[in-house]
Amino acid sequence: MANNKWKQPDKPPPFLFVDKEEWDLSQQPFEKVRTTNMSDFDFVDHYGEAEEVSNEDQLPDNETGSSLNCAIIGVGGGGGKMAKAFLDIGFNKTLLINTTAKDIPQGVDEQHVVLIPDADGIGKDVDLGKAVFDANSAVVEDALRTKLGNVDWLIVLAGGGGGTGSAVASLHEVFTRYLKSTQADGDVVYVASRPTAQECLNPTINKNALSLIADVSEHAHIIIDNEKQVKLLRGKVGMLGMFPLANTAFAKLLTQVLRLSSEQSPIQSFDSKDLARCLNTKGRMFIGSTVITDPASPNLGSMILQNCLKRSPCQQPTSRPKTGSLLLVVSQDMVSDPEISKHLDAAISYVGGRTDTLFAGVYVKENLPGLVAILTMNGLED
Repeated sequence: MANNKWKQPDKPPPFLFVDKEEWDLSQQPFEKVRTTNMSDFDFVDHYGEAEEVSNEDQLPDNETGSSLNCAIIGVGGGGGKMAKAFLDIGFNKTLLINTTAKDIPQGVDEQHVVLIPDADGIGKDVDLGKAVFDANSAVVEDALRTKLGNVDWLIVLAGGGGGTGSAVASLHEVFTRYLKSTQADGDVVYVASRPTAQECLNPTINKNALSLIADVSEHAHIIIDNEKQVKLLRGKVGMLGMFPLANTAFAKLLTQVLRLSSEQSPIQSFDSKDLARCLNTKGRMFIGSTVITDPASPNLGSMILQNCLKRSPCQQPTSRPKTGSLLLVVSQDMVSDPEISKHLDAAISYVGGRTDTLFAGVYVKENLPGLVAILTMNGLED
């Protein structure tokens, strides 16, 4: 029987550049055999320092200003249409996730699209949608890593009613695992749309919408009421342009909150910590805006609150918010007027008295249609 025990050769192989003395392991300490002079590699430094290699698949940075490093994720047909509205105004870090290419809006470059393989739609079957996402979670997670790079916040958009968007909750662990792997400072915020009353006459659509809302209820989330949006826009635009206009209006509204939080104010700033505190408040988030043409009104606070509640794509809150923000955009003339300035202070106090914690910001800009107010209420229980 052959002896397979290894035996050290008497001489080193010809391709090893070592001395015979060093080759004899039995006679020399181990560390002497591997001795290396660091100057042997100093030529590397002569060619410059190492640079981080960028991923060719990574999406460019967002063009719109924001105090938070965030990305937009649209899931399903409705979520994809909302996401396109953000993409169109400069959120380059936007991904559309879908189970069929047929529901991808026209004009979206393929670099922003994540198609689940071998699905070709879900047929409004939420259980099937969740199963498909569970089976393809690695596809989604890989796309987040390669295309988004490092972001702190994910704003996830989904339309209630279909099977793909309504199944988005099955991707929550994928989203949070991605954020954890990048040591993100933020979290996931969901935006879900509720179908119109006419659409909800279809039992499947109504069931899917309720399922989606229940799934995201434990997280920070915004519910867009499409029935309310239709009523606000009816008569102003035709059916073909109604929801594209609504999606664009909402994207601009939320973008203003993100943008203003990145700007300094000579009066009062709403900064990134304030915004993060609001977004980290679990529960439903309300967002609304209005323009006040007569800021000299002594009832300015009430006017701002009531009009923001009315002119919003969200249902009115029925519980007291835990946190909130009031952003006022005013002209130089307004804040130079002592009487109007007094009303502005009173308005902030008025709205603040209706939240547990209110963060406020007052910004001075020109060419305004009036006093612009944006209100958010966070941590609603309804």
